[in-house]
Amino acid sequence: MRLKILSPAKINLFLQITGKRSDGYHDLISLMCCIDLCDTLSLTVGKPLITVRCKHPAVPEDETNLAFLAADFFLKSLNKNEGVDIFIEKRIPVAAGLGGGSSNAAAVLRGLNQYYGYPFSLEDLISMGRTIGADVPFFVFGKPAIATGIGDKLETYTGLEKLMTLLIYSGFGLSTATIYKNLNLGLTKCKKKLSYSLLKKQGFNARNHLCNDLETVAELAHPEIIAAKEVLLAHGAIGALMSGSGPTVFGLFSDSVTARKAYQIIFKQYNWQLYLAEMITQDTEYRTDNAG
Repeated sequence: MRLKILSPAKINLFLQITGKRSDGYHDLISLMCCIDLCDTLSLTVGKPLITVRCKHPAVPEDETNLAFLAADFFLKSLNKNEGVDIFIEKRIPVAAGLGGGSSNAAAVLRGLNQYYGYPFSLEDLISMGRTIGADVPFFVFGKPAIATGIGDKLETYTGLEKLMTLLIYSGFGLSTATIYKNLNLGLTKCKKKLSYSLLKKQGFNARNHLCNDLETVAELAHPEIIAAKEVLLAHGAIGALMSGSGPTVFGLFSDSVTARKAYQIIFKQYNWQLYLAEMITQDTEYRTDNAG
């Protein structure tokens, strides 16, 4: 039996780092939303072992892949002595701040849960996700959310404006661990833009509230992040921001015509990888097709 599952990317519209924990992780407040830039996962269930295959050279095909870890945790939790073959068709850039690996893991959890007749609740799957990676619970949750803790405590966030995004990926990856290691909490700025209570009470305004405390660290190492933001704003974006720990920068556009025009101009002028995508402001649809 083979299942095909869409695995979406995410953007962080707001990312405030509030402190460092004793376990080395950082506490944060983030407003996260999926976009319809998706990998496609094909799961062939009932195999003797768990295997992961992907043609992208930067994606591991062993037990370090988060999709592998998700399948292993799920099947052990279900006491199933069998495996699954996971083929990942990548569209989401790797190590780009868009959560591709975490999304793949969440898609495996949700896909296997559907295949086996929903033995686990959504909260069960979210709990599994916490053991795999900080962003996995958000992708299991599957809707815009305010994330707190290390990103694993989630509250549904409604009322986001559905905007077009134009993403610029400069072709280099950034280590999340390195970005956090070099973060100076004394220089963070998002607290001045929007507090947690105001985010919940007054709502998020894309024109005024875009902020990412990790940008300063990433921009010091790679000034092209600043350049990408400037280019997006110069071509009609209402706001631009680095997503997560970077290096991908996204611009938000109020209409698709302006976004597509910006795409065409920037594509001709710069040697960047560009992606047009729409924000998913309702429940994320992990479309699972039975492929026989």
